[in-house]
Amino acid sequence: MPKAAGKTPGELTGQLSVEDITTMVLCKPKLLPLKSLTLEKLEKMQQAAQDTIRQQEMAEKERQTTH
Repeated sequence: MPKAAGKTPGELTGQLSVEDITTMVLCKPKLLPLKSLTLEKLEKMQQAAQDTIRQQEMAEKERQTTH
C-alpha cells in the first residue's frame, strides 16, 4: 500500500484507531420497590372487596337470627 505524503495508514483506509483504556462506569443503584404500585392497588381493592363481603355476610346472619 503506497503511503501518501503526510498521511497515516488509517487515513488511507478510512479506519479510525483510538487508543483508550476501557473502564467500568458504575452508576448509582436504583432501589426498586418489592411490590409495584399496581400490585399494591390491586391488593387494596381485593382486601376492600373481602371486607365488604364479610360485612354483608355478618348482616345476613344478624337478619336470620332476629327473624
